[in-house]
Amino acid sequence: MDLKEWFANRQKRQEYAQVKQPLTTEEYCALWTQCFQCRELLYTRDLRVSLYVCPKCQYHFRIGAEERIEQLADPDTFVEIDANLISSDPLGFVDSEPYPVRQKEASKKSGLKEAIITGTMKINDLPVAIGFMDFGHFGGSMGSVVGEKVTRLIEHAQSKSLPVIIISSSGGARMQEGILSLMQLAKTSSALKSFHDAGLLYISILSEPTFGGVTASFAMLGDIIIAEPGARVGFAGRRVIEQTIRQKLPADFQTAEYLLKHGQVDMVIERAKMRDILAKLIVFHGAHDKRENHSSIQHEKSKNKSESTLSSR
Repeated sequence: MDLKEWFANRQKRQEYAQVKQPLTTEEYCALWTQCFQCRELLYTRDLRVSLYVCPKCQYHFRIGAEERIEQLADPDTFVEIDANLISSDPLGFVDSEPYPVRQKEASKKSGLKEAIITGTMKINDLPVAIGFMDFGHFGGSMGSVVGEKVTRLIEHAQSKSLPVIIISSSGGARMQEGILSLMQLAKTSSALKSFHDAGLLYISILSEPTFGGVTASFAMLGDIIIAEPGARVGFAGRRVIEQTIRQKLPADFQTAEYLLKHGQVDMVIERAKMRDILAKLIVFHGAHDKRENHSSIQHEKSKNKSESTLSSR
């Protein structure tokens, strides 16, 4: 082989190496997402820009807590609270795998410690206390930690006179914690009763899907209840109800639109409009004024206390 032929073969090898190989299944799935409703193939990057809403049929994809924060919070304003709470294994529960093993697998899959992230942030410069449930962690199930974090969020908001927003996405109570998970229904509802008596605003947002104990407690106790288009909301699933009553249910049963028609929710709001609608509701109900009044009262109390101390001296 002469030198000229060697260089020719080298060039052919380089050209072959530059030929794009077919995408693997994982690479293909990362680039494209199929709409569950209209079956359209969507470019994942464009879908992210459209807030995970199908541009063809307006189907609202299920999204996680991190995406919700990115969509709703003013930049760099979200501050998480109670971030390190983790469920124990009070019942020593074992099915095909021990409960602690399932917890580790769920955290590895979702990147979260629990099925809800709570904290404070600003929406259009309005401070709120907010909770984001994530169906990707244990099906968004409500165990003792989820209930505790919701309760602490409400109590924190009450102490600061902040409006509360909770975005629900859950399959219900967590069976691995038995009666302890069911007690969270009473605990969160009791906290909301005190919050309501204080005259503060609670907005509940129902996303795909919201079922079981979450629906039976804080998800349906909002002063204003908003649902995303097409979100399924209920207590028991459609199949269970049909088998129990032995009747065929309407095609749109348990959807956000069905609940709106029957007076179970106040609004069905598209994801792109959610941020502005929330800000308008907070302003309309004077929730930001109550915070300012609370700060003034606290300042006045502190001032009076200081004056009283000085006069006693």
